[in-house]
Amino acid sequence: MSGAADKPRIVVLGAGESGVGAAALARQKGFDLFVSDAGPIKESFRAALDSRGISWEEKGHTEALILNAAEVIKSPGIPDTAPIMRKLQAKGIPVISEIEFAGRYTSSFMICITGSNGKTTTTMLTYHILKSAGLDVGLAGNVGHSLAMQVAEEPHEYYVVELSSFQLDNMYDFRANIAVLLNITPDHLDRYNHDMQLYVDSKFRIVQNQTADDAFIYWADDPIIAGEVHKRTIPSRPYPFAAGQREGPAGYTNNDLITINTSNEEFSMNKESLSLKGEHNLYNSLAAGIAARAIYIKKDNIRESLSNFIGVPHRMEHVARVRGVDYINDSKATNVNSCWYALQTVRSRIVLILGGTDKGNDYSAIEKLVREKVCALIFLGADNSKLHEYFDGKVELISDASSMSEAVGQAYGLAEKGQTVLLSPCCASFDLFMNYEDRGNQFRICVRNL
Repeated sequence: MSGAADKPRIVVLGAGESGVGAAALARQKGFDLFVSDAGPIKESFRAALDSRGISWEEKGHTEALILNAAEVIKSPGIPDTAPIMRKLQAKGIPVISEIEFAGRYTSSFMICITGSNGKTTTTMLTYHILKSAGLDVGLAGNVGHSLAMQVAEEPHEYYVVELSSFQLDNMYDFRANIAVLLNITPDHLDRYNHDMQLYVDSKFRIVQNQTADDAFIYWADDPIIAGEVHKRTIPSRPYPFAAGQREGPAGYTNNDLITINTSNEEFSMNKESLSLKGEHNLYNSLAAGIAARAIYIKKDNIRESLSNFIGVPHRMEHVARVRGVDYINDSKATNVNSCWYALQTVRSRIVLILGGTDKGNDYSAIEKLVREKVCALIFLGADNSKLHEYFDGKVELISDASSMSEAVGQAYGLAEKGQTVLLSPCCASFDLFMNYEDRGNQFRICVRNL
């Protein structure tokens, strides 16, 4: 390793999974390096930095140690409006993501997945197919371990990477060999000046730098995606998937089957054989199956993996049945469209727990399903005023809760045998919880204590 003095200074902002992974790779490559976090750093991450001899600070940014950087690697949760980001912009210091940085030091095959909804499930399912088929594959991005950390210390031949719009925003030269775009619905608009086109442009960054040798898998029935594909020049091979058999799609649903057709090799599978249930999961399964066929995974391997995959925690996760009432943890539903899918999937009457940090939500998308299926609403958040403004008078029973134990206790009292208590919040979790995992874990604990 060359001396740090021989290389430019890199500053990593944020010392979570992403930031620590980027720092580990930067240290391995010999950069002059500093890590800064505005909040407290978890003990495990402090230990990881210390064991690699990386200098760090927490609970604040020392500008003199940051604004002299040649380049900054920013954790995706930090908005461009943060004061330190404004100062970096004013000085013209380049800011990139951990994924962009990791991509400079690997030639591994990248399967990258984004979308407003379903990306974690599709990422995990794609990884499951490749792993089960015996490939040397890593899981990275919003799930699994940091891509940069794996590139530095545990390299793989293939990676399946879940990418949020925030990660895509600071990616410039990174290339996805297979890009998967599941859907685009309003989400995180507070980070995009409430301009939907800016959010759409962010999602389409997943195809930047693709070549004719690469593949672009997308949902052809999504009106936003269809419109953008029509007006953009995308050099990679298109693999659309859709509902209904017709000329063109590489995958489609039809009657009781899903069918995948790539390179003139077709195979079908009965929907009932899929481990993931619900209409939205048909498309997630199609996308993962097409990605696997694009790299010539055997059809029997794909069929077996699609039938034995165990779902993602906090995504339509059945926790327990208590007094004949099912309790479902869908804490990962941090936007309105995710909640729509959950409401559509549940067959019974529902006691719905909503609430959290509103991201500019438009609740009209779920109003019809709420009126049809929901017998009671429980608003779980520090400020439920927007929820009351929209839903008051549309559901007979509405109550407020300021903790998960209170919300679950109210649901226990309201739900009747044969009904479902559904935690599908529509909102981010940061008002009352550390993250959506913490919210879902607390729901599990409270339900199991009933």
